[in-house]
Amino acid sequence: MNLSKFLKEKRLEAGLSQGTVAKKLGYTSPQFISNWERGLSQPPVATLRKIAQLYNISVNDMFDIMLKATIEQVTAELTEKFYKQKVK
Repeated sequence: MNLSKFLKEKRLEAGLSQGTVAKKLGYTSPQFISNWERGLSQPPVATLRKIAQLYNISVNDMFDIMLKATIEQVTAELTEKFYKQKVK
């Protein structure tokens, strides 16, 4: 599972709206949360710890999913640069 799907799934399991999460994290707009959940951007690492607490999930689970997402991203970027082709 990628980070964006994980964040959306865990937010829904916690019964929170994007607006509520944004407010609790100190953001002025739920657009930040939407962008994370659509994979357009990623939350800052420090914010991931807060999200883990907010969603009542293990910090270790959050770390693992972030590590996997980072490895996938770096692999895709390196493959694209090395082979001059996009990874699907």
